[in-house]
Amino acid sequence: MVITSVNNERIKEISKLKEKKYRDSTGTFLIEGEHLLLEAYKSNLVKEVFVLEGNNIDIDVPISYVTSSVMKKMSTTDSIPSVLAVVNKKEDNMIGNKLLILEDIQDPGNLGTIIRSAMAFDIDTIVLSPNTVDLYNSKVIRSTQGMIFHINIVVRKLDNFIKNIKEDGYKIYGTKVDNGKDIRNIDIPSKYALIIGNEGNGMSTEISNLCDDYLYIKMNKKTESLNAGVATSILLYEIYNK
Repeated sequence: MVITSVNNERIKEISKLKEKKYRDSTGTFLIEGEHLLLEAYKSNLVKEVFVLEGNNIDIDVPISYVTSSVMKKMSTTDSIPSVLAVVNKKEDNMIGNKLLILEDIQDPGNLGTIIRSAMAFDIDTIVLSPNTVDLYNSKVIRSTQGMIFHINIVVRKLDNFIKNIKEDGYKIYGTKVDNGKDIRNIDIPSKYALIIGNEGNGMSTEISNLCDDYLYIKMNKKTESLNAGVATSILLYEIYNK
């Protein structure tokens, strides 16, 4: 059976997941494309799948077939995907000794890049401030290339969270363009948290004051700073290779 009406009640409900308030209230979100679907399926997070008529997908979850007009209504992209799925959000658990803390990152592409790099360089948990761009924004999800399903990510109020982990023996590193320590010359302990601030404003004064030390990336004086995603990737690479 093929769903042909954009006014189908289930299709209308799923289309609401384009909005954050519905993602939050249902604990689910949308993904598009076979690659993301297979990555989510590996983590046992796929709830149901919608396949464009004329295509096939072989996975053990409920599958419905839809017309191109129905798929377009559910999709967030300009081109119509061959497959779209409703996926459960991961459990919110804080684990591990290697933490990456993001304060108010706003660009979806930056967050996606950072998630991919954190996965590549063995970060245990990414901690997002409440004002960071929504983790389940469609642009964030696409830019993670599926790594969002394979790394632990939580949302916390940062001031209290950082105070608590300091008491638990984590060393807290912030980032500063001026007067920081060259990342190449620092010995990183087994329990640490690296904080990356907002793209335009950096770390807030409140969060900066909680840091034990500050790091920077040495570069020529022609460049004032790096994109947040790029800078985070370099820092994580350097820490990983110590």
